[in-house]
Amino acid sequence: MALRLNASTLKTLVALPLLAASAATARAAGGGHEAASSLSDYLFGLPVTNAILTSWLITLVIIVAVRVMVGTPKIIPGRGQSVFETALTGLRDLYEPIVGKKAMPMAFPVLVTLFVFIVLHNWSGLLPFVGTVGWGHVVDGSFHVTTPLIRPHTSELNGTIALALVSFGAWFIIVMRYAGPGLLIKDLFGNKADKKELAPAMYWGLSLVFIVVGVIEVVSIFIRPVTLSMRLFGNVFGGENLLHAMHFLPPFYFLELLVGFVQGLVFTLLTAVYIGLICNHGDDHDHDDEHADEHAKEAAH
Repeated sequence: MALRLNASTLKTLVALPLLAASAATARAAGGGHEAASSLSDYLFGLPVTNAILTSWLITLVIIVAVRVMVGTPKIIPGRGQSVFETALTGLRDLYEPIVGKKAMPMAFPVLVTLFVFIVLHNWSGLLPFVGTVGWGHVVDGSFHVTTPLIRPHTSELNGTIALALVSFGAWFIIVMRYAGPGLLIKDLFGNKADKKELAPAMYWGLSLVFIVVGVIEVVSIFIRPVTLSMRLFGNVFGGENLLHAMHFLPPFYFLELLVGFVQGLVFTLLTAVYIGLICNHGDDHDHDDEHADEHAKEAAH
């Protein structure tokens, strides 16, 4: 079944990167990671790093690409819209079983935008002028760049933290929208055992165990932004160092293309799993209820 682009998906596709860039800008104002270079001396004192500038440029590329290839979505798609819809259909088929049908309409635009944004930034670090164009000084007759103009957003810790915070914020909003605080608390602290199959003493003893497990789960939820950001930053930053150490040999370029794609996929799959753990309950039950209703209607006729 083909996926049709709509205005909501397009707006999210072009707006979410700006949110991540804004979050990174706010963090950089208080001091960025040493991997990124401040451009405040060259941009009228604005608290902007080269990683944030790259984020804005990639966002502009996404907006222009969507507008040029898709334009206004049509019922009978053109070539550019067909390419987008085919790619989005593949991603939807990947995420929907994890997230669940209920939360998918709200979660999918966020997941696909994070995926595209992260992959493009991971791959942008492989461009030949990245890290070699900018401001610097001449040493022994050779020009050395000390402040590169372009640096991938995902190779800078503030950038990956911003993306992780966007992911965490989306998780919270979607969970509150489709599950609610009651289901969230029950899922975290509720007793999963069947009361009918256990003695009362054992059942209430297990309740205490599940409460302790729930506290541990709450801690794990709050450290998700840390683990998401560190995983993405470590792989991308380490990949750049590997390329420099290997003198940019072609096999390592191919390896980094693969790693860049996989890291974007891992980031969004983990986000989808976090959403699905809470929201993907009852889909099968609802599906069975729909079939039961259909059979009841047929029997009535």
